[in-house]
Amino acid sequence: MGLQGSRRALLGLLLLQVGAAADSPTGRGASPPLSGGRRGRGRLSGGLIALSGVSPPQVAAGRADSSPPCAAGFAAGCCTFEVPGDDLPRGQVLGRVQFEDCAGWKLAQYGTEDANFRVLADGTVLVRHHTRLRRGERTFLVQAWDAAGTESSAVVTVRNKGGPSPQGEANSVEVRRFPGARLGPKRQKRDWVIPPIKVPENERGPFPKDLVQIKSNRDKHGKIFYSITGQGADMPPEGVFTIEKETGWMKVTEPLDREAIDKYHLLSHAVSENGKPVEEPMEIIVRVTDQNDNRPQFTQEVFRGSVLEGATPGTSVMQVTATDDDDAIESYNGVVAYSILSQVPGEPEKQMFAINRESGAISVIASGLDRERVREYTLVLQAADLDGKGLTTTASAVIEIGDANDNAPQFSPSVYTAEVAENEANLEVARLSVTDMDEAGSAAWRSVYKIVRGDEGGFFRVSTDSESNEGIVETAKALDFEARKQFVLQVAVTNEVPFAVKLPTSTATVTVNVRDVNEAPIFDPPVKVAEVLEDVPLGHRVTVYTARDPDRMQVQKIKYFMENDRAGWLAIHPESGTVTTRAALDRESYLVKNNTYEAVVLAVDDGSPPATGTGTLLLTLLDVNDNGPELDRQAITVCNREPETQHLRVLDRDQPPNTSPFRAKLTNNSDENWAVEMDAKGEVAMLRLLQPLKDDTYSVHLQLFDNQGKGQAAVLMATVCECHGPVDQCPGKRAAALGAPAILAILGAILALLILLLLLLLFVRKGKVVKEPLLLPEEDTRDNIFYYGEEGGGEEDQDYDLSQLHRGLDARPEVILRNDIVPTLLPAPQYHPRPTNPDEIGNFIHENLKAADTDPTAPPYDTLLVFDFEGSGSEAGSLSSIASSSSDRDQDYDYLNEWGSRFRKLADMYGGGVDD
Repeated sequence: MGLQGSRRALLGLLLLQVGAAADSPTGRGASPPLSGGRRGRGRLSGGLIALSGVSPPQVAAGRADSSPPCAAGFAAGCCTFEVPGDDLPRGQVLGRVQFEDCAGWKLAQYGTEDANFRVLADGTVLVRHHTRLRRGERTFLVQAWDAAGTESSAVVTVRNKGGPSPQGEANSVEVRRFPGARLGPKRQKRDWVIPPIKVPENERGPFPKDLVQIKSNRDKHGKIFYSITGQGADMPPEGVFTIEKETGWMKVTEPLDREAIDKYHLLSHAVSENGKPVEEPMEIIVRVTDQNDNRPQFTQEVFRGSVLEGATPGTSVMQVTATDDDDAIESYNGVVAYSILSQVPGEPEKQMFAINRESGAISVIASGLDRERVREYTLVLQAADLDGKGLTTTASAVIEIGDANDNAPQFSPSVYTAEVAENEANLEVARLSVTDMDEAGSAAWRSVYKIVRGDEGGFFRVSTDSESNEGIVETAKALDFEARKQFVLQVAVTNEVPFAVKLPTSTATVTVNVRDVNEAPIFDPPVKVAEVLEDVPLGHRVTVYTARDPDRMQVQKIKYFMENDRAGWLAIHPESGTVTTRAALDRESYLVKNNTYEAVVLAVDDGSPPATGTGTLLLTLLDVNDNGPELDRQAITVCNREPETQHLRVLDRDQPPNTSPFRAKLTNNSDENWAVEMDAKGEVAMLRLLQPLKDDTYSVHLQLFDNQGKGQAAVLMATVCECHGPVDQCPGKRAAALGAPAILAILGAILALLILLLLLLLFVRKGKVVKEPLLLPEEDTRDNIFYYGEEGGGEEDQDYDLSQLHRGLDARPEVILRNDIVPTLLPAPQYHPRPTNPDEIGNFIHENLKAADTDPTAPPYDTLLVFDFEGSGSEAGSLSSIASSSSDRDQDYDYLNEWGSRFRKLADMYGGGVDD
């Protein structure tokens, strides 16, 4: 190995794994061999020897012998620590706990469940967070794990040495024994495990750097090759750790970063030359120790909080937080302490706020916060690691001072005078203005108004304008000048939220003067009910309906008018208000509802301006027997054989006792073929046919009487059918009856079709342009073209330009008014009616003849028309397809004979003839 290897061996850790198996018939007491070993008498199991170049830990070995069983646990006297007082500041060292296992190892991993304390790797117990002892004592649990991972625990007691000791508590320790302790003679095999290897992060090198040497005690029997697997070796990040194949030296190849990976779990392997494992894989843990290489970082660049003005010292404002990626458990590298560097503005005190150096909680430490003076504070905060002595960073905290209701609203002005007209509600009387130093729009600024005096009758109300914060005084009821001419109101103002401190309440005085107006007369009662018989004579006095003038300060006269009398039955005297009848009343009229007729009466005074009051007159019409009985039907249909009895209900528009029971009898010899009788109640007349009649319609005459003997004749049309039994309609007439609607529908459809065709013809005629012959003067020597008829060619003949016919018409002479078309601008003539005096017949005929001559719509339309003069030198070409010359003699009309029989007459007239 050489000198260097010897030094490493001296500084390293020698771990010897020895195993022996006791040979017995039952196999008891023997430990299982390692992989590759066989059980046999006197055979040793393989072992690993690790030489460390990092730190020289103690070496512990176990040997199987017959020594008495041991108990692994904390050392005696553990674990009570005495402190001088109840206050335990952060970082205070309380004492040290020590754990030992059966092999004499004193190295272990420690931990505690109490977050206020911390146990270092050497067993030192210190205070992690500031805390206090309750009743002079505090206990918590400490755990320890040995190299095999077996856990033990003990109760640690921290006691104030100045206080009394609790009874029954004397160094009680909870012990968890390591497994594997046995009684009696035995052989014991212990596996040696390397404690975690601690490597500082960010080492400068040179690399690779030796960490530990892995050796097997089987290297005396042959060559051993070593390898490692796991995170950092053959798993990402690969190649961080390597091992020399033959020597077993494990090395680190690059600087480590605890913030990236704080622990590596590796397995070391030992194999023979032929690749056969000679040892069980051994776990190697590499723990990266922290260096203070990270600054604290605030979670926000600017923190925002708020606190109400007037807050007392100790009031919590906000919490700020900073993080540090370094270790805050095993070292102070990640322990952050907070402080305030500056405060802007520095009034009323330079230090209005304080920050808890451990938690970052900001609170108020001075009184005098006033939003009206300072609305916002800006603090510069610092976070430093190493518990305030290391790397630093800064952030800002903006603290907004919230508004508290520490300013009472004040009326400005505090005296108001207003005038309002009487008899009107919901009128704005006055607007009250206030000033408030609190923040506009806040609940401490929004005003609440209340009338505290002067409105005993509840005539007024006050509300708040949501935009201007003004108080609006309005009339809740109509005021009465005659009852009260003036009101003096006292209005108080507060805020939506209570005052934060005791403040006086501001009040305002509002004087309201009531203005007298001309009030409308008031009917008493507003609705009057009167009764009258419906058959009273005209001019009958029904009732007297008058109104009173509420204006007692004015002398006025009242006149009465009937406003709403739909039936026109009533009249009212304009001065006395006496209501009389001016037409016959009728209780059975459709204008009467539930025997009551409603009319509206007006009362108008002579004030300026005049005022009008209304009253309602409900006239109850008492019934008289002025209506005779009537049948509910006017026609019936019966069979002439075995006819069904017809039940006819008798009706009477009068009221009892002028109605049923009714009586009926036949008149005008109708009793020869018919018989009638009433039912038991006297409300239904039962009519039956006595003998067969021919198929026809007969008139049945009846006389109906009500209960008071008032009679009325009724004629019932009875249709007799050739049938027997009950019938609704004669069988022979049903088809005709059913066909009548269909016939009417067919006739209507035919009429609509004819109208449609007529409109279509008129439209086609109006759209067609026809050049009709014109009547020329006799002295005009131009040819006359006679119109014999139209023989349309086809659609091609309709395509011609009519604009050529309108050229050169500017110099045309005046033409006679045409009577064959309807002029569009001529007024219709006025025809005189037939006179009653025979002497005026001549003038009647003469005037109507003149009107007919000028009537464009009067027939006939077949009058002679005159050709329009086209003027000399017309640019239009000849309308004739015959090439005309200056004289008819130059024309040859013989070819017309070839055009058929219709043109032979023209050929005879013009062709080959001699001029007259």
